[in-house]
Amino acid sequence: MQLEVKDRTLQIPAKLYRIGELVRYTPLSRQTIHNYTIMGLIREVQWTEGGHRLYDESVFERLSRIIELKKTRTLWEIRQILSKEDAAEASSAEQTTGIAGTAGYRPQSKKTGKETV
Repeated sequence: MQLEVKDRTLQIPAKLYRIGELVRYTPLSRQTIHNYTIMGLIREVQWTEGGHRLYDESVFERLSRIIELKKTRTLWEIRQILSKEDAAEASSAEQTTGIAGTAGYRPQSKKTGKETV
């Protein structure tokens, strides 16, 4: 979505959601969302200065997929499935654009910005 202002186009920033908002819009608890983040099933895209995780709109699709898979799979199996899907998506994007994707995602410390592996 773009906003026209005379001769310039302003980009409206993407909406970012805190855990409390995810709880409000999904059937999941705060602890479940936190656990899914720690397990790597979902990813925060940013941190607030106060240390709160922020998620983008794509987290809702991801949570929907997890909820659906949870009906017949364990979290360990879901993690494997999502990892394969992420790798395939990153590979496809790399082939299409020639730009390396995020298949090698590595969590970073919110304080230092360095990898926490």
